[in-house]
Amino acid sequence: MNLTDNASQDPKVHTAHVRQAMQELITHLRSDIDRVAEPRAQALFETSAEVLKGLVTAFDDYDAGKEAAFRH
Repeated sequence: MNLTDNASQDPKVHTAHVRQAMQELITHLRSDIDRVAEPRAQALFETSAEVLKGLVTAFDDYDAGKEAAFRH
C-alpha cells in the first residue's frame, strides 16, 4: 500500500478493509462450528465470532461517528 496515496491515508478505507476481513473470519468460524464435533471447540468458535461481531460494530460506530470517543 502506498502511504502517499490520499485514499490510503483515509482511515475509513482501512476500517472498511479490516471490517471485511473480520466479517470473513466470522463466517469462517461459524461454518466451522458445524464441521467439528467437540463442544469446546464449537463454543470457542462461536465465542470468537461474537467477539469479532462486537468489533465490527465498533468499526461501524467509528465510521458513523456514533460514539463520543470517535467524534472530532
